[in-house]
This record gives sequence, structure tokens and C-alpha cells, in this order.
Amino acid sequence: MFVFIKIFTDFVTFNLFKLQEGTRIAEAVNFFIYDTIKIFILLTVIIFIISILRSFLPKEKIKKILSHKNKYTGHFLAAVFGIITPFCTCSAIPLFLGFLEAGVPLGVTFTFLVASPMINEVAAILLISTFGIKIGIIYILSGLIIAIISGLFIGHLQVESLIENLDYNKNSSNTIYKNWSERINYAKIYTLKIIKKVWLYIIIGVGLGAYLHGYIPTDFLAQYAGNDKWYAVPFAVILGIPLYSNAAGIIPLISVLTEKGVSIGTTLAFMMAVTGLSFPEFMILKRIMKPKLIIIFASIVGFGIILTGYLFNFIL
Repeated sequence: MFVFIKIFTDFVTFNLFKLQEGTRIAEAVNFFIYDTIKIFILLTVIIFIISILRSFLPKEKIKKILSHKNKYTGHFLAAVFGIITPFCTCSAIPLFLGFLEAGVPLGVTFTFLVASPMINEVAAILLISTFGIKIGIIYILSGLIIAIISGLFIGHLQVESLIENLDYNKNSSNTIYKNWSERINYAKIYTLKIIKKVWLYIIIGVGLGAYLHGYIPTDFLAQYAGNDKWYAVPFAVILGIPLYSNAAGIIPLISVLTEKGVSIGTTLAFMMAVTGLSFPEFMILKRIMKPKLIIIFASIVGFGIILTGYLFNFIL
């Protein structure tokens, strides 16, 4: 399939747009068209499949599973559930609130909130296709560890008092799908809903990657985030917080940064900061959390991401 996308991309770039091969603008446009099509196809197919699987697990059943008596099991299940839900930080928050409403322990809900945007099936597949299976596996495991430890630590602090009083909808529906027709219809509606929410961020992410691919010289990035800079990882994390994207949208940028000489640990730390920590997320959380809890949450996750970045650089 990707071969046909490449053929189509080359046709548009060099035949329709008549750009000269080897020029910066041609490389940027070619990169943009190819990665945009590829990501949207992968994203649509994967969200649809995951939506079908989720239709077999009603919300109340999921909540019951996550309220496991063994806290470690609950955190692990929350992290795994976060992986298979194609949410960005902001779209994961409503489900986070639903867990709180159902009485799921606060630490477990935070494990989900960290895992859902930071690690998901889309990012894993794109990372594996771009960097190899070793990178993909380490990424998933490190994300799981960050999410679980963050949730355990927040749960241990017993900061429930820092959650604002909310008027939860106690009569929220719990849809039961009776046949495959209803499941497929739900999957189509949900897939379209998610695509509508993230398409702009994907295009922005691919656009940044295309610009870097065509115009930013290697020396520029290597100067500030090269392998020889001890501060490259925390610098990348701090730089990623003001940005906002989902994992699928940021992967192309990660690929280009790596090509430009930035170490894989630094680029992945940047990606985790963009997807797991963001100002829009904090603005939404501010409506349900006191600033102290947001700072605790951001500090714990940020510290875990920095450690993961250094670990990647050490291993690879």
C-alpha cells in the first residue's frame, strides 16, 4: 500500500506541481504529501478496529475492571487500556472524569490519563515502521512504566482534596450494542469524530516535519540538541510542553529530527512531552483540579520522561 502512496506522491510533486527533484521545496512537499496520506490511512483503519473492540466493553464494565482490589493490577490495566484508546490528552479527560465519577481510585485514573495520549497503537506502529521493532518495544515499555509509577505516586500522596467538586452526570448512558450493524455504525461515527478532532494537529505536525526536512540544516538542530549536549533531553521536554499534538501527528517530526542528528532518546522525550504534557491539557484540567495537583502531575510525568530520554540515549 505504501508503495502506491509513494508513486502517487511523486506524481503529484513532480508532475502536477512540476517541482524540480532535489530542491528543498520539492523534498518538503513530497514529504508532506506522503506522510499525510500514510498517517490518515493508518489512523482511520486503526481507530475503526479499536472502536469495534471497545464496543464489546461497555463503560461501566471498564470502570469495574479498573477498580481492581489489587492496586498494582488496577494501574497496569489502566495503562493498557490507555494504550488501546486513540485519545489525545484533551479527549482523554472526559473518560478520566467518568472514572472519577465511578469511584475508580484517583491514582488509577491518572495512570490512564498519562498512558492514553503518551503511548498508543498508532505511535507504536509508526515508530516500528520508521525506527524498527526495538525502538517501538522500548517506547511502549517506558511509557507503561512512566504511567504506572506516576499513578502509584499520585495515589500514595492522597491528594483527593485537590480535586474540585464537580456535578457529575450520574445517569450517564451505558450503550449496549446488539449486533454487528450497530457496532460498525458506532465505529464509523467514532472514527469520524476522532479524525475531526485531530486532523488539524496531524497536518501541523507533518507540516513542521516537512519544513524541517526541506529547510532546516542539520547543524542548527545539532547545535542545541546534539548527542554531545547533556541538557538536550530536559531542553526537549521543556520545548515540547507549549506544543500540542497527538502521537500520530508528531511522529513525522521525530523522524526528521533524528535524521538531522538529534539522538533518538532526545526526540522521543520531545514526543512524550508534546503528547503527555501540554498547555491545552493543563487549561482543561484547571477546571477540575487545583493548581497544586496540576503541578504535581506535570512534575512527576516530566521527570519520568526525562529519565526515559536519557535511558534511550544510553541504550542506543
